[in-house]
Amino acid sequence: MQQIKSKKVLEALEDPSRREFAKVAIAAAGILTGLTPAKAVVHQNAPGIKLCVQSPAQPTDEQLLFLKQLGAQYVSVGSTPNLRTADGFLQIKKRYADAGITVWNIGNTSVHNMPEVTLNLPGRDAKVEEYKAYLRNLGKAGIRYTTYAHMGNGIWNSGRTEVRGASARQFDQNSPEAAGYWDGKVFKGPLSHGREFTKDEIWANYTHFIKQATPVAEEVGVRIGIHPDDPPVPVLAGVPRCIFSNYEGYKRAMQIANSPNVGICLCCGTWLEGGVKLTGKDPEGMIRTFGAEKVWKIHFRNVSAPLPHFVETFMDNGYYDMWKIMKALRDVRYDGIVILDHSPTMVGGNYTNTAYGYAYMKALLDRANAEAKG
Repeated sequence: MQQIKSKKVLEALEDPSRREFAKVAIAAAGILTGLTPAKAVVHQNAPGIKLCVQSPAQPTDEQLLFLKQLGAQYVSVGSTPNLRTADGFLQIKKRYADAGITVWNIGNTSVHNMPEVTLNLPGRDAKVEEYKAYLRNLGKAGIRYTTYAHMGNGIWNSGRTEVRGASARQFDQNSPEAAGYWDGKVFKGPLSHGREFTKDEIWANYTHFIKQATPVAEEVGVRIGIHPDDPPVPVLAGVPRCIFSNYEGYKRAMQIANSPNVGICLCCGTWLEGGVKLTGKDPEGMIRTFGAEKVWKIHFRNVSAPLPHFVETFMDNGYYDMWKIMKALRDVRYDGIVILDHSPTMVGGNYTNTAYGYAYMKALLDRANAEAKG
């Protein structure tokens, strides 16, 4: 019965004439993901879109000064192995807090994307326990959001190319150089793990993981935003990318999780790599359908074209109008972070890349806020 109600609300969300009904239903009964468990702790964000910067766990004084000059108030941090404890996370937070900056999330590459979990490989149970410990450490440190990826053989590319003289990642499905990379490992075809996996296996492995992670996330008050498969090719080297590569997959995954603490990290660049033909909706469509109730983090990136061949390009140089994303976020009253994702490497390196991306996003946000006031 609950699944039937969820389906009706999702269908209503897709129908503009019925969208207000759907929003009321979600707010009143938690229908989109099932009834909110009494024990679940869901941290409420302050209103408004928050521009964010990717920053190191132990920033230098110069890096903190750069953030101040940008006007950045939020950072997303990748933890180093020596700081992957509750005390380590608190140390990271304090360093930034002393500079007037809020740490929004702290990542951990060891559990951010786990092939052992996605593919049910040896060591899966140990990885699940490691992930649960990570959630508990985040909760103890007062970090209320984390991103998770469910890719079995990494992020794929086929080398580098140039965009306006800047080095950029590209992926060509037909290139013999195509390979997946994650945490020091390289995955290549024709079969990255020696055999073909079925869609049912990938779904079962996701279900096994999320049913164990969800109670911990609810208990400690941490939201899990699930990142799309990059790139969203239906099958790569024998591994189906059938869940987090399309709208229908996300919809079903949210219903399986059945939790107010499981939502979406919408990597717009990844979504644009697939295009509507593969994903079922463009970034604007995903935002307007799931709304701020389920979209909790935005990776801001543009690409040259949809698959089979794309290049990560500058935000003003891709095939998608990035204004549509920012406007949709403002329209649904999004209250999470928007952060620059992979981008071409400019002269000056990370400082220049970040300044360009942050300024571009701020211009779009200022326009969206001005229009909303008007």
